[in-house]
Amino acid sequence: MNLVNCKKALTANGWESDLEIGIGDDGRIGHVGPAGAAGGTSVDLLLPAPVNLHSHTFQRAMAGLTEMRGPSSSDSFWTWRQLMYRFLDRLTPDHIEAIAALAFAEMLEAGFASVAEFHYVHHSAGGNPYSKLSELSDRIVSAAETTGIGLTLLPVFYEFGGCDRRSLQGGQLRFKNDVDRYQQLHEAASATVAGSHADFNIGIAPHSLRAADPGGLTQLLTLRGDGPVHIHIAEQVAEVDEIVAHWGARPVQWLLDNHEVGEDWCLIHCTQMTDAETTALAKSGAVAGLCPITESSLGDGIFDGVEYFAAGGKAGVGSDSNIHISLFEELKTLEYSQRLRDRSRAALATENRSTGRVLFDKAAAGGAQAAKRHCGVIEEGMLADLIGLSTDNHWIGHLVDDAILDGLIFGGFGQQCVSDVWSAGRHVVRDGRHAQKADIVKAYRNVMREIESS
Repeated sequence: MNLVNCKKALTANGWESDLEIGIGDDGRIGHVGPAGAAGGTSVDLLLPAPVNLHSHTFQRAMAGLTEMRGPSSSDSFWTWRQLMYRFLDRLTPDHIEAIAALAFAEMLEAGFASVAEFHYVHHSAGGNPYSKLSELSDRIVSAAETTGIGLTLLPVFYEFGGCDRRSLQGGQLRFKNDVDRYQQLHEAASATVAGSHADFNIGIAPHSLRAADPGGLTQLLTLRGDGPVHIHIAEQVAEVDEIVAHWGARPVQWLLDNHEVGEDWCLIHCTQMTDAETTALAKSGAVAGLCPITESSLGDGIFDGVEYFAAGGKAGVGSDSNIHISLFEELKTLEYSQRLRDRSRAALATENRSTGRVLFDKAAAGGAQAAKRHCGVIEEGMLADLIGLSTDNHWIGHLVDDAILDGLIFGGFGQQCVSDVWSAGRHVVRDGRHAQKADIVKAYRNVMREIESS
């Protein structure tokens, strides 16, 4: 076995000291016990590495390009979306793969060991399919292989431009499939995933209730197999109003009433829910996929984490638009949004666990469930998705147990403490840097020059 020795670790049994973690050739934790023979990799602190449960990697290349006010006096999510559509029309398969590789490398350096990629760009500009329908899905798999990140691929189904079944236009044409063609695409992408790393898997992702009619959604769900189901839901007020007008109920309520939403489901954003919807979703067993940095950037609104967690709800975090990839900043933004709304402090803490511990535990467990990935805890038999951190610093070196997580999340320097990351036993980050970062950055810069000149 490959060995990892640590002075402190957060395991299935809580905080433990002076441990040896053995990683088998299958990428799973084969042994957790007292520190033994010298050798292997030594770290100060070891944590389970969460899943980044929601990402659109191509949007990483848009960071810094959408902060100017448009001709309208009130920019919004919807005006941002138009900019995004125009940008993606410039992207070739090579561009998409290079951008994804950079985003994946940055996720690993941030402490995410795996990602659920909500991948909705399928065709060439104008909507013409590639000779292999899964060409762009295959490029995402290739980027994941290059970086070593764990992958749950979520090919997105997107047929209509709204609940009135209006046709897709402009940049949206790159997303379009009916159910039959989506099935062909999904089968091809599934074959690519099956031929890759053993820890890779695939699910399905109806983009939203606006992008699929009720019959199409029902038909789509028959294709799911054993994979998870992810869907954008209740992100914007205008979206809620449209669903109510056409389907007769708010989106979360409609979905819960009409489908067996349970542990295999992840509902992304949920920033526009009533109290009743919040409680009902928590009781369903599904995961709320939260993207606090992106939700702040786009003015989506604030997820009601206080009521949701009090009702036993499960949640995880994702980097979504990837304008800033940071595990600890996502968690901090989630908590601070609750404090700002309620004018409170330690909003998500419990009597027994600090705010940082609650946030980290939720992200680790919720992300693993959402991706259907056997990870999220340091325990024998689990995938070796691990974060090694240095405590030899003035940021967290003086902190103990749960306070360490509070320092990592709220101190502002958590990512600078990350020294090592393993994904299914692949040791992909050392000394805080991805092993292939230089080549990945070089390829990304070349792509950006091509895009800027196009």
